[in-house]
Amino acid sequence: MRGPVAPPQVPLSASRAEAFADLVQDSVERLERRWPQLADFDFLVLEVPQLEGPPEAWADQTVPLGGTIAAREGHPARVVVYRRPVEIRTKGRDERAALVHEVVVEQVAELLGLTPDTVDPRYGED
Repeated sequence: MRGPVAPPQVPLSASRAEAFADLVQDSVERLERRWPQLADFDFLVLEVPQLEGPPEAWADQTVPLGGTIAAREGHPARVVVYRRPVEIRTKGRDERAALVHEVVVEQVAELLGLTPDTVDPRYGED
């Protein structure tokens, strides 16, 4: 008997980008239980940070893993996680999930004006 292995509405596998976005969403959902105001933030995944200025200006800097954009008139605050820099620094899914969560916690803390361990008391334990 031949037929599909999975129903059409269920993907057989998620792309790396989709799997990464799921890790970010999982982290956000964990934090929203404690910080409901995060529902008003936008959480974005971008491949890499944008270069600003001449390339030699980046020579001595580390590549950021995330960033924030403060709320402006008509635009909510945004937390950005850069997928490729995070992926390069991790070996497996569990390690990647832990680093994604650290990045999200750090960026949320920056936007809320708090310390990361206030945002998530388990920050840095993974």
